[in-house]
Amino acid sequence: MMEYIHIILDFFQVFYIDRFSWWVLLIPLISSVVGWGTNKLALKMTFYPLEFVGWKSKSGQPILGWQGIIPSKGVSMADTSVDMITDKLIDVEEQFDRINPRVIAKEMEPRMLDLTQEIINEAMREELPLWKLLPEKQKAAVFERAAREIPKVTEEIMQEVKDNITEIFNLKQMTINHLSNNKELMNRMFLDVGDKEFKFIEYSGLYFGFLFGLAQMLIWIPFGAWWQLPLGGLVVGYLTNVLALNMIFKPAKAYKLFGWKIQGLFILRQKEVAKEYANIVANEIITMPNIFRAMFEGDASDRLLQIIEQHVNESFDHTAGFSSALIRITSGSNSYDRIKEIACRRLVAEVPEHIHLIFDYAQQALDIEHTLSDKMSSLPPEDFVDFLRPVFQQDEWKLLLVGSVLGMAAGFLQILTV
Repeated sequence: MMEYIHIILDFFQVFYIDRFSWWVLLIPLISSVVGWGTNKLALKMTFYPLEFVGWKSKSGQPILGWQGIIPSKGVSMADTSVDMITDKLIDVEEQFDRINPRVIAKEMEPRMLDLTQEIINEAMREELPLWKLLPEKQKAAVFERAAREIPKVTEEIMQEVKDNITEIFNLKQMTINHLSNNKELMNRMFLDVGDKEFKFIEYSGLYFGFLFGLAQMLIWIPFGAWWQLPLGGLVVGYLTNVLALNMIFKPAKAYKLFGWKIQGLFILRQKEVAKEYANIVANEIITMPNIFRAMFEGDASDRLLQIIEQHVNESFDHTAGFSSALIRITSGSNSYDRIKEIACRRLVAEVPEHIHLIFDYAQQALDIEHTLSDKMSSLPPEDFVDFLRPVFQQDEWKLLLVGSVLGMAAGFLQILTV
């Protein structure tokens, strides 16, 4: 037994004590800084710069330079992020079913009454000179019929919009367009929600780098080959990133180890993340202005305007009442049709300008923020990690390559210090 102890002591004497120099203590310290620096830079390069910086060919193709991984993958990253919203969190039909058409009609009524009276007056004066000679009582009767029709037609329009909402409103397309055209917002969505996880990745480089540096030091002392430090730097840069990424997302399901709950760090914060994510999405992406702008200006806007126009046309006939017969007798059917066309076209054009009147109620009824938060909080861990995982998954090899190359470069610099 003593013989083995002497052999071990002789080994340490020859390979460590006799070759030890105080400067080798710098190796784990430098390795720690390298681990921190490579992780920090890799994260920065994930999100910045927003636009390509470097040299491009005459055709505009990048030759040498860099653009943040997330901004460079704008459309595909937005598409991946939106899949969670549309597939697992928001059901458009279910959300719009919460809207009460009668409340919408009540919210719009005061302005629509004034607007309708104004439009009827203009159309009549333009096409029917006799309108100004018509007794005020007769005009008032027309306006009164309009007042009765407005709430009814508004309610009918809203009900038909609800019944056909998937034809009129494409949530996925709206969200993708908004995110892909706003790289800063897409960056911020990930950075704010994953703030603690990104800080962990950054600072874990210090701890893991130090531990790997100790191993590096123990290998360097007996051998001292020049290539050990660059190789060690490469390994440190690679492994610190790999370990940090795995600790964020794995294990998906919690288990106990010596009384400690072990689970991916991101998953442990599921409820907190859900609230932060819901706040950003509801207040900056799926907002009432964005929703109704997409409905009135999107690919399916013709369908919405068709619904409005159809109901307005029918309502105009009811509103005109006796006046329609009078107009046809005195001025001909063409004149009545022109008045109707002018009034309907003007009213349909004015609706988007005044739709903001229902924003407060619609926001309260749709309740996007609470819906997102509640549903995201209750997602299975395997589905929940799909929100942040794509940030790294699509080009994870680039992050690992950057970390490895930077670590190797730092290893070459280390040679100068030792």
